Amino acid sequence: MRKVLLSLAVVSLVAVSAFAGKYNKVISVGDKAPTFSGLPAVQNGEDTSLSLSDIKDDVVVVVFLANHCPVVKAYEDRLIEFTNAYKGKGVKVVGISVSNPSLDQDKIPGIKEYTKEHKSNYIYGYDETQAVGKAYGATNTPQFFVLDKERKIRYTGTLDDNQREASVTKTYVKDAVDALLSGKTIETEETRPQGCGISYKKS
Repeated sequence: MRKVLLSLAVVSLVAVSAFAGKYNKVISVGDKAPTFSGLPAVQNGEDTSLSLSDIKDDVVVVVFLANHCPVVKAYEDRLIEFTNAYKGKGVKVVGISVSNPSLDQDKIPGIKEYTKEHKSNYIYGYDETQAVGKAYGATNTPQFFVLDKERKIRYTGTLDDNQREASVTKTYVKDAVDALLSGKTIETEETRPQGCGISYKKS
């Protein structure tokens, strides 16, 4: 019954785009972002619920995560810093785990432990059905999607151009968010996702 209820919570996903992106084979920049609702989530150590429609900020950054992934862990400090940098500026950062449910560390109890350990400051949800990840065409963790005020996808791909923070020269997500906030054109709209591959259950 619980799995049925979880499935019902995310059934409002938008249909697949007829024109997928260069790297994303499901959706493209300019598409309406797939919505999601009723995902169990954790924020500031407390249980909560995550729905895209409840977010009123002008920009939403959706990032698919997995606690078991060493690349996600390598980016955690940068994700926390990014969230802090845009606090109060109309930007909401949303983490979602769609990992195979056999991995306990990527479920809500594991997420609660992970966010407490790292002092994570963003809301972090879990989708047992994996429907949200499939709808977004997410293939890796961490993989980022920047949504504008109309909830259209304006950027998809990596946070920046190097897993080693000291070697970063391009900050794709930051640049996309800054462009949206200032009404400017986003120069780089899509990059190849990097990190750990997402393992989807066979239908």
